[in-house]
Amino acid sequence: MGVAGSVVPAGPRWRNVQRVARLVALGTGATAAAAVATGGVLIGQARQARRTIPMAEAPPPRCDGMYGAKLPGPAITMVVLGDSSAAGYGVHRRRETPGSLLATGLSRRLQRPVRLHRFAVVGALSAGLRHQVEAALDCHPDIAVILVGGNDVTNRTPPALAVRYLVEAVTALRAAGCEVVVGTCPDLGAIRPIQPPLRWLARRWSRQLAAAQTVAVVEAGGWTVSLGDLLGPRFVAEPGRMFAWDRFHPSAEGYAVAAAALLPTLLSALGAGQERRAAPTRGEGVRSLPEAAQEAARHAGTEVSGAQVRGRDRGPAGRWAQLRRRALFGVGAVPQPGPAADSPTVEGLA
Repeated sequence: MGVAGSVVPAGPRWRNVQRVARLVALGTGATAAAAVATGGVLIGQARQARRTIPMAEAPPPRCDGMYGAKLPGPAITMVVLGDSSAAGYGVHRRRETPGSLLATGLSRRLQRPVRLHRFAVVGALSAGLRHQVEAALDCHPDIAVILVGGNDVTNRTPPALAVRYLVEAVTALRAAGCEVVVGTCPDLGAIRPIQPPLRWLARRWSRQLAAAQTVAVVEAGGWTVSLGDLLGPRFVAEPGRMFAWDRFHPSAEGYAVAAAALLPTLLSALGAGQERRAAPTRGEGVRSLPEAAQEAARHAGTEVSGAQVRGRDRGPAGRWAQLRRRALFGVGAVPQPGPAADSPTVEGLA
């Protein structure tokens, strides 16, 4: 999710906004068409969103360290890359950040220590992943979690360019033997300070990027989990609980929901996932990767990974992909005999 200061594009890029707005308006009637096609409407909403959503202030708390240090076995090294949503902007305690929640969950489920390094940067675009990956590879990670895309939408980075940077990151990590799980672009249309018609455009752009990310990441050997509007219904029902103080980033409870959606896929990527059910639930199953990506973009919490059919990776419509809709794991539900997740052994990083 993006920094508040980059909620909407400015300058020449607004020509793209107006052009897309006119296309969207064609299907919404003459009145809506007149409103959306007027650039002043979107510009006014952009300015209002900037006034409503505060600029980023203090950096999020550091969460680096060893989780479950007293547990047996060698430590699993996990790195967290991406933007403010990966860094945990909006919370004030280390234990509330996505990295800490996921490291705690992995440690408790696997009964092994987890060494966590966070390289995510508030405000990062997909282009910034290159430097984060270079730093992460020095840690020899076993698994990487990437949350990125919101700032690419708000800055109107061309989707193909944003996806190219993401693919480079996933490819480099996979070449080093690291498993990669990507939480795809969240649905910025769920952010309440962004009003229609700008909200409609934000939702469309977010879903398009999320689908493109899914295709590219799975092709590169990674796993994806669609975040989409995972928090949307609860944000609408309980905005005071699910939003952070800036009304843009998730609160501690919001991050906990996202971490619970990601954790099952992290476990599967590490070869410790639950056994598959005999009969998949509705919406699950194997299909072409492009179809799976579109389906995942529409249904938050959907995992997509590569699959085979009759020993082959590809079919007439391209690569095969497996869709799974897993039950959310509570990240703190299993007792842990080691140190509390609130107080990991901190290994300071620059």
